[in-house]
Amino acid sequence: MGAGGELAAGDFRAWLSGMRAAIRGERDAEVPCDGCSACCTAGQFVHIAPDESETLARVPRRLLFPAPLMPEGHVVIPHDARGHCPLLVGGRCSIYEDRPRTCRTYDCRVFAATGVEPDDGLIAERAARWRFTYASESDRARHEELRTTAVAIRERTEGVNATERAVRAFDAADAG
Repeated sequence: MGAGGELAAGDFRAWLSGMRAAIRGERDAEVPCDGCSACCTAGQFVHIAPDESETLARVPRRLLFPAPLMPEGHVVIPHDARGHCPLLVGGRCSIYEDRPRTCRTYDCRVFAATGVEPDDGLIAERAARWRFTYASESDRARHEELRTTAVAIRERTEGVNATERAVRAFDAADAG
């Protein structure tokens, strides 16, 4: 697959199961990033919960700010002037082994799965290239149901960022 070609997103059913587990906090997302750091350069604030002690110990205090609209103890790492995570050094995460839960569970394939357009151009570029495989027609139909759910909730999520909108679509499809 060339630089601008399709990317193997993996088996849809396996991805769906893994993504559900990641959202529930049972495991990390296993994303085949292959050196991509678009999410680290997308101008996003990274949330860190108070129970993430290993992460908090690794992040310089000067980079932590109270998370708006969240209980005390929740913090964010804002992006730098370029829109990059300040912990991205030389194109790699400087605290990868202790990276925040937000980073551990982030999977840009959620955009390909839901059809939600990412807010950031680099992530949108990457998401547009992902292609899932299907073990059965019912898996392909489940994918279409997820995309249909995402379209149906678009109007109810006006003003919500694309990542949250995609996760809400994912949750709504599971609830339905």
